[in-house]
Amino acid sequence: MLVLAGLFFCLFIGLGIWQIERMQWKHDLIARVDARIHVAAVAAPGRSDWPGVNRADDEYRRVTLTGSYLAGKQILVNALTERGAGYWLLMPMQTADGAITFINRGFVPTSRRGEAEQLSNQSAGEMTVTGLLRMPEPDGFFLRPNDPDRNEWNSRDVVAFSKKLGLGDVAPYFIDADASSNPGNFPEGGLTVVRFRDNHLSYALTWFALAAMVLGATVFVWRHERKSRD
Repeated sequence: MLVLAGLFFCLFIGLGIWQIERMQWKHDLIARVDARIHVAAVAAPGRSDWPGVNRADDEYRRVTLTGSYLAGKQILVNALTERGAGYWLLMPMQTADGAITFINRGFVPTSRRGEAEQLSNQSAGEMTVTGLLRMPEPDGFFLRPNDPDRNEWNSRDVVAFSKKLGLGDVAPYFIDADASSNPGNFPEGGLTVVRFRDNHLSYALTWFALAAMVLGATVFVWRHERKSRD
């Protein structure tokens, strides 16, 4: 019993320490992301920089991109926002060097889907978009899977979008456009929610409490057995 108690005590202490380390990592991540959001926008990574783009160093960085939307090429992704149910309108933007990056132009209410499709078929010419760099959401990641054959999308997977639209290589990220990128604020941009769950302290306290309970139970049983022998 002492061996088992010792193993459980060490396990719970280890898990508690791990959660403390995770909490420190999460706080550092929140600080870095907060700093990225509030600095001046920089040019979005070009084709030569695509291999180095990663979630830890680049997500939520404010970027700008100049190019032209490819008319008639749009993806409507199911969305549930503070504005209600609707869609994210994503369209590929092609820059002067031919590189293609998907832009999340913003939120479209369900009742205005037809307007969004008409807007997507119009050529707006060259324009500059400012927004937050986001990493793709792989199919099935906490969400219902995408169904490209039925054009039913629940996650923003740029690789799947590219295959559906026949675009070839695209940037390994997409850009959430801010509210300044769309005339008339349609679609409605700037609705990116930057929020990280931070429950690590409560988890750590739970593991440490379990370790204390194991220690207390072990001492109680040991004292009880000692009295019984006496």
